[in-house]
Amino acid sequence: MTTAAIIVAAGRGSRAGGPEPKQWQALGGVPVLRHTLDAFAHIGRTVLVLHPDDMTRGIAEFGGEVTLVAGGATRTASVRAALELLEGSGVTRVLIQDGARPLTSPALIARVLAALDQAPGAAPALPVTDALWTGAGGRVTGARDREGLFRAQTPQGFDLAAILAAHRSGPAEAPDDVAIARAAGLDVAITEGEEENIKITFPGDFARAEAILHRRKGAPAMDVRLGNGFDVHAFCEGDHVTLCGVKVPHGRGLLGHSDADVGMHALTDAIYGALAAGDIGRHFPPTDPQWKGAASEIFLAHAAALARDRGYTLTNVDVTLICERPKVGPHAAAMCAELARILGIAPDRVSVKATTSERLGFTGREEGIAAIATATLVA
Repeated sequence: MTTAAIIVAAGRGSRAGGPEPKQWQALGGVPVLRHTLDAFAHIGRTVLVLHPDDMTRGIAEFGGEVTLVAGGATRTASVRAALELLEGSGVTRVLIQDGARPLTSPALIARVLAALDQAPGAAPALPVTDALWTGAGGRVTGARDREGLFRAQTPQGFDLAAILAAHRSGPAEAPDDVAIARAAGLDVAITEGEEENIKITFPGDFARAEAILHRRKGAPAMDVRLGNGFDVHAFCEGDHVTLCGVKVPHGRGLLGHSDADVGMHALTDAIYGALAAGDIGRHFPPTDPQWKGAASEIFLAHAAALARDRGYTLTNVDVTLICERPKVGPHAAAMCAELARILGIAPDRVSVKATTSERLGFTGREEGIAAIATATLVA
């Protein structure tokens, strides 16, 4: 019998946060999808189902390694597209895997394949062990018996001809392929699942997956680095200041070699500091005329890319602007959004706030603006 793996990665995964779909976000320095594909590298053939917008990227990163298929409007449609492709190819069995489930072990896959020798369908699951409640309005309204309940996982394995026929005759949308198989009357065996076979769904799942990867490699659970940055710019003639990438109307401007974005400069130095990589001046010397008037986004994007290249994930940043005026509060949300865009992280991992120095010092005399920033990197 010939087996093929179908990796379903055509969804957009918005609940996981971040600047791009979860299957493309970094896990251990490479995309989640890379880990998932590696887990099934020993299977004879792999079909990777991607969103149509991701096909060019898929070809660039996985071309020649897998067969690429454009997904449909639903997960069910995406799986069927892959099944239809495999018909007549000589493949007799398929393993259908979530693209965002990167930690599936060889042993779990082997158990599913072994069960397929005895049934047309097999899938891993874990018994429900927690108490089950119903609720409404933030209050418990009842309880449910957990006897006989399981938490479904993937890969879900099937006889190719049987599951293809089930998809052709089944509902247009279903929770998973076991539901489609059962609707067609197929017998599906339950195999032993694994707690570490997690599906990345929410932002916190990335940290959990990172810890599992490190443990499997025998490495420390986590390498956490903190960096601090501080910057000051004096006021000069002008009609606005640029703070954390946002132009804020003001009766004066800020003096600097670049665009004098004091908040972004402090944050850039915080990231460099966490990496023990010096400061902005080391990477972008003020004596170099090409950086005269440069957008500070260039500096911040470079620092973030350097962190990624060294295998770190930027988990949160915090910027405090110190000034009497202009008022930062009305612009803080826009500043957070702009920093998140440049850094390639979710906006809820970015904080921008302001304080005064109670009329003390140069900021109290409204001679300029200062900023302090902290960045956390995890690998």
